[in-house]
Amino acid sequence: MVMSSVVNTYPLSSYTFGTKEPKMEKDTSVADRLARMKVNYMKEGMRTSVEAILLVQEHNHPHILLLQIGNTFCKLPGGRLKPGENEIEGLKRKLSSKLGANSPGLQPNWQVGECVAVWWRPNFETVMYPYCPPHITKPKECKKLFIVHLSEREYFAVPKNLKLLAVPLFELYDNVQVL
Repeated sequence: MVMSSVVNTYPLSSYTFGTKEPKMEKDTSVADRLARMKVNYMKEGMRTSVEAILLVQEHNHPHILLLQIGNTFCKLPGGRLKPGENEIEGLKRKLSSKLGANSPGLQPNWQVGECVAVWWRPNFETVMYPYCPPHITKPKECKKLFIVHLSEREYFAVPKNLKLLAVPLFELYDNVQVL
C-alpha cells in the first residue's frame, strides 16, 4: 500500500488504450443485482467491495476514469472481494480483470494508496450511506474507495462492451437528479 498525501496526475495522452474480450455483467437489472446480493448474503454474510479512484489530467483539470456500461450507467472500476480476501490484493485483482491486458508483460503496476471513503448498504436497496446507521446491526455491504496512484505511462485494455471515460471532477459534483 502506498501512503502519500500527494497524488500525481499525468495527461490522459500519456496512457495507451486497447480493447479485449467483453466482460458481461452478471445482472440485467438493478432488481436482479439486489436479488443476487440477497442470495449471496445468506451464504457468505456482508458483501465487501472495493473500487479504485484513478485520476488523470486533461486540459489542465483533474479527471476520474469511469467505466461506462450501456449509454447511461457509469461506475468506478473494482468489485466484490472473495470471502476473507485482502482489500489491497482484491482491488489489484479486480483492476487487472477489468482494465489489465491479457499479456502479463502489459499489466499495469497498480499502486493502491489510501482508503478515502467507506460506504454502507444497510438493506437490500440501492441507497448507500457514508456511515452505518446506528440502528443497523447487520449491514448488507461495505464498499471502500481507494486512491490508486498511476504511473506516468500505462496500457489499459478495456472490454469491448464497456467504455473508459475520463470525466472532469466538476462534472461529478452534485449531478444527482432530484425526483
